[in-house]
Amino acid sequence: MRYKITLSYDGTPFSGWQIQPNAPSIQESLQRVLGILLKEEIAVTGAGRTDAGVHAVGYVAHFDGPEGLDTAALGYKLNAMLPREIAVHCVAVAAPDFHARFDATERSYKYFIHRVHDPFLDRYSWRCPYQLDINAMNEACRYLPGRRDFSCFEKVGGANKTSVCDVRYAAWKTYVPTHVTELGYPCREGDYLVFEIRADRFLRNMVRAIVGTLVEIGRGRREPAWMAEVLASGNRSSAGESVPGHALFLKEVEY
Repeated sequence: MRYKITLSYDGTPFSGWQIQPNAPSIQESLQRVLGILLKEEIAVTGAGRTDAGVHAVGYVAHFDGPEGLDTAALGYKLNAMLPREIAVHCVAVAAPDFHARFDATERSYKYFIHRVHDPFLDRYSWRCPYQLDINAMNEACRYLPGRRDFSCFEKVGGANKTSVCDVRYAAWKTYVPTHVTELGYPCREGDYLVFEIRADRFLRNMVRAIVGTLVEIGRGRREPAWMAEVLASGNRSSAGESVPGHALFLKEVEY
């Protein structure tokens, strides 16, 4: 019988979602604990890869196991045995042909930036001390939506069969963190930025490379139209540097 797991994780101590030799991963943790609880070898398939240090909320995975499992009890036991950085929200019976990866129709990511020293965000947001022109970055974002080859933002050596993705939305906005509003941490308008992007699929390192390219534009080192040149090049070396992974969150997977 097929089961669907919905979970969230702090990717800080992991090498990413996918099993890696001699490195901890979320997939390996789930398979190991499920194997102990169900007393058989279990293979878990996720909605997609996340890189080392990247986090996820509402991540979806599936596995095949014995019929008639008490899914509520299994979820409770998983949370008791998994590393504290992984939280299982729900285990449910799925359709026999449900596939966490191939049935997904859209994925969304968010990337967080803070422009001031903030000890309460350094683990989950990237400190970028430069003045950033959010209007210029959003103007550049207008070139991203559409179905096209995004190999210019793909990590070299990726094993994807195709580099074509359908980006549906990409934009920056300012926001105010909870500790600023609730505790009065000092800040100014524009000190905290978040980038959101939605697509049917993403290539390895794609979001981090896009953010790095947009930051180059936000700093005034490139014009917004440079984004069109990068996309047309199909060459990873034409784009900006990838930003750190610790500020990236998989926000949602839709089916």
